[in-house]
Amino acid sequence: MKTVKLTLDYGRTGLEVELPGDRLVGPLAMRDVPPLDDPASAIAQALANPIAAQPLAELARGKSSACILVCDITRPVPNPLILGAMLPVLEQAGIPRQKTLILVATGLHRPSTAAEKLEMLGASVVADYPVADHYGPRLEDHTLVGTTSRGIPGWIDTRYVQADLKITTGLIEPHLMAGYSGGRKLICPGVAALETVKRWHGPELLEHPNADCGILAGNPVHEENTAIAKMAGCDFIVNVTLDSRRRVTSVVAGDMEQAFLAGVRFIEGVCRAPVHEPVDVVVTCAAGYPLDTTFYQAVKGMTGCLPIVKQGGTIILAASLSEGVGSPEFQSLFHENASLDLFMTRILGKDYFVMDQWQLEELAKVRRKARVKVVSDGLPADVLASCFVEPATSVEAAVADALAEYGPDARIAVIPKGPYVLPTLAR
Repeated sequence: MKTVKLTLDYGRTGLEVELPGDRLVGPLAMRDVPPLDDPASAIAQALANPIAAQPLAELARGKSSACILVCDITRPVPNPLILGAMLPVLEQAGIPRQKTLILVATGLHRPSTAAEKLEMLGASVVADYPVADHYGPRLEDHTLVGTTSRGIPGWIDTRYVQADLKITTGLIEPHLMAGYSGGRKLICPGVAALETVKRWHGPELLEHPNADCGILAGNPVHEENTAIAKMAGCDFIVNVTLDSRRRVTSVVAGDMEQAFLAGVRFIEGVCRAPVHEPVDVVVTCAAGYPLDTTFYQAVKGMTGCLPIVKQGGTIILAASLSEGVGSPEFQSLFHENASLDLFMTRILGKDYFVMDQWQLEELAKVRRKARVKVVSDGLPADVLASCFVEPATSVEAAVADALAEYGPDARIAVIPKGPYVLPTLAR
């Protein structure tokens, strides 16, 4: 039998796997587009010629303070490039460095370490500018900016709300609930309080069929965080898209909604990978470091391939899980719920809430359709087994077991870049 060697994104190093070539669909990949020759110059040009907004220099003139939202370590955003172009513009416009806060939009993730801030932002930014983490569980650090039509309160970090100039940065890529990341998402959930996020990530929104990867139209998750972000205010965004080697392929800047949608239009044509019919087995990953450090984040690698796996099929996920399962709250869910059915009954009954439960809800969606086998050197087999997935010693062993189950006609799709690729069934 002819085999094919491929490398899955895994941790910082990648994981080489050998798969049966006669059964293979793919590898499914992002469309190859050339990276920008000079991304720093492209960002500078976008700041000066934004979409549906005044140039950043004009917006900054006369302002006494600024707050710039940046993603935390779980997103590989090229912040030094973006900030390197942006910060001099603000300073030249008269906003002092000490009045320009770089606020890490952690959402409800853990705070950033000092080493992570250096990695995310670069030494000069950390040395010369105030840098702080958002902390969602502390409601008193937030301001209520309004309530959406669905009744979700918009509690947003007061430091952002009170800034004269409000800027968000980020990365546009497929997102398992909100359709695409970037744009409004830096504000909600990025700097939103737990009181907001628990409603925005509640089952009444997440169980909607349009609350899914690559969908904005009719997606209540997208609609609600857009509404909250508009109430909070946003003067300017800078978002990028990346290729499979994390090089910048496009830059959008300007109006929070219009620039974001322009970025989405670009990445839609890049990240979608059509498959003609569902497959029995999908081999995928959680896109490597920094996305695959926890089981919580690795769920994104499972949800992204749901459109192409058969009902009753198998998803084989490779993820380093170097930081373990996730937050203490997320870990507690596995101890408190003997089954996913019990968990779903509890959250749909509206009298049960645990922070980060939304990611287990996403896992429940996956498990309703497919088995999940996880290959990782970060968690022992018994811990993985307690997370409603099956541990596997290697991708090759998991594939062999699946082929034995599904028979000689079984087909395997492989997605080496995991959730950065959006597999879809060709119509």
